[in-house]
Amino acid sequence: MSRTSYKFLKGDINPYFVTSTVVDWLPLLVIPEIAKIILNSLSFLQKEKRIIFYAYVIMKTHLHSIASADNISKEMANLRSYTARISIDYFKEHNQQDILQQLSKQKLTHRKDREHQFWQEGVQPKRIHDRKMMHQKILYIHENPVRKGYVEKSEDWVYSSAGLYDGNDGLLNVFMDW
Repeated sequence: MSRTSYKFLKGDINPYFVTSTVVDWLPLLVIPEIAKIILNSLSFLQKEKRIIFYAYVIMKTHLHSIASADNISKEMANLRSYTARISIDYFKEHNQQDILQQLSKQKLTHRKDREHQFWQEGVQPKRIHDRKMMHQKILYIHENPVRKGYVEKSEDWVYSSAGLYDGNDGLLNVFMDW
């Protein structure tokens, strides 16, 4: 399937399943400080009522979420831009030269406005058409850590909304009334 088949529809407020992947599938999101940057950013967007999250999981190399917004394309771009900048700043502050070098090597040649590339291009949005698809994608998101062997039960992965759907507290509240 070509990349062009994955796009946000202009003016569409339906939820979308989106994936953001670290360049070269580097396992940077498992670093607690980087995961916290992601969570804080998701929380900020939600508190500012710029985006609604229905489910999420932060894996070692990527973030899956189901979200909706008045302009989901813009909000996802803002999220990715901000988290990339702050994460790269973190690596600079902590003199993580090996990581910075990898992020620099992965920078796309046409990107003249930056020294490093944190996220791969695109988020491959998939529009949620109905309740069945919403349920399917939420299950996929929540079972991802189990499939990867990180945990035995999805609700045990702390960087996920699975626990919330199971009635427990979580690091980021999500909108479950869909």
